[in-house]
Amino acid sequence: MPQVSDAPSPGTPPEVLASISCPDRQETVFGAIDFFDGLPLPDTVTRSYDTLDLLRGIEAFLNCVPGASMAAMRRGLRSVGVDSHTIGYTAPRCTSAPVLLTGNTETTYGMTFLALDQDGPTVIEAPANSLCVVNDMWQRYVTDMGIAGPDRGKGGKYLFLPPGHDGDVPDGYHVVRPATYGSWVLLRALGGEESLLTARIYPLSAAADPPEQRFVNWAESDFNTVHANDLSFFEEIDGIVQTEPPDSLDPERAGQLAAIGIVRGRPFQPDERMRSILDTAARTASGIVRSLAFKPRDPGFFYYPGSSWKTPFPSRSYEFLSPEGARLLDSRAVFYYFAAAASPAMVTAAVGAGSQYAYTAEDSTGEWLDGAREYTLTLPKGIPAKNFWAVNVYDPQTRSLLRTDQPYPSVNSLNEGVRAEANGDTIVHFGPTPPQGREANWVRTVPGKGWFVLLRLYGPLESWYDQSWRPGEIEPV
Repeated sequence: MPQVSDAPSPGTPPEVLASISCPDRQETVFGAIDFFDGLPLPDTVTRSYDTLDLLRGIEAFLNCVPGASMAAMRRGLRSVGVDSHTIGYTAPRCTSAPVLLTGNTETTYGMTFLALDQDGPTVIEAPANSLCVVNDMWQRYVTDMGIAGPDRGKGGKYLFLPPGHDGDVPDGYHVVRPATYGSWVLLRALGGEESLLTARIYPLSAAADPPEQRFVNWAESDFNTVHANDLSFFEEIDGIVQTEPPDSLDPERAGQLAAIGIVRGRPFQPDERMRSILDTAARTASGIVRSLAFKPRDPGFFYYPGSSWKTPFPSRSYEFLSPEGARLLDSRAVFYYFAAAASPAMVTAAVGAGSQYAYTAEDSTGEWLDGAREYTLTLPKGIPAKNFWAVNVYDPQTRSLLRTDQPYPSVNSLNEGVRAEANGDTIVHFGPTPPQGREANWVRTVPGKGWFVLLRLYGPLESWYDQSWRPGEIEPV
């Protein structure tokens, strides 16, 4: 027989009732909201939904930057003639002409986008001695090719299969299955243009007799590959949602997009009210992510105590996961707002392989870097880079290479004119006028403009990882 008894009645204290109740007026950062005994008055209903749509628009922006970046990258490459059968590349090196997120001026880039829905299974022949990575249309890691990939830098054939492919898979390939039909292919050939031009991309159906590879050199072309910071950001995202498999995006982000009217198979047609809200959301979110990037509150962004040098991977996870498995939303938003292409090789690469990065927009006093002033950066002797190192300067507005009369705003170890001091240290100079006798160690800046710098180490050595070597701060002269 079950035992049945009456529960005690301890009573509900007034402070508990107050904590679960709603006052007739609440002051919020979005204005006052009014109620009748917990029931929202008409103006409160309107303000609540406007606020909710704004918040969801801001969150959708911050969480979907990786996708918008891919949409803009593909659109930009198409504008200069790069399609799924063509590789766009930079010969001999990328200049500051393209608007391209934190590109570098040292390696020879190759780029294209797969179109597995149109071409079917597709083969890529990766160059030897290269650092190549493939990301899908939501900029999630698909595979490395080259030194950090399964071919280990010897060159190899990779077969990319469309989502849902269940046909025969031939032998002799490194087989890859992206979650989206489109994927961004980034080829970085350490052997330069000659090496890059050995790359091939073609449908598997043409493997017996591949067509001649088409290349387009866009090194000095002025075109845009950066996503918008206004209402059209959401139009860029809608383009991906409408063309990629519905299960290619996680339910949470898909739900955020659905809440603002972006749903696969439905036209994205916000009314004037919603257009205004989403435009405000995009502009607000772009300001928020700039604060997250340049003045982070997460101490994990900083490499060293008391230093301004920051890492784009605070958790040392290319998937932006904490040790407990939580998604680090701020870290993901920052990285993809300022850069493109995530790979394990950027985070956990073995000594001498992959690449490592550090950035700052501050001088040693904590002030923003000012294009009208002169600065120096000391890189102590023994710079830990097996392949090469570089210091690149960028425009904080476009997050692209700073445009001046120097097409290559960089000081790097591949430039034979760069000089070390007698003690082995290398001093990099920044400012609007060159230091006499140190022109090769100097990057021009623009009065009236800010700038930020990215230190790149290709083939980072142990002294980088154990922090026995560290860069100096940027010092005002």
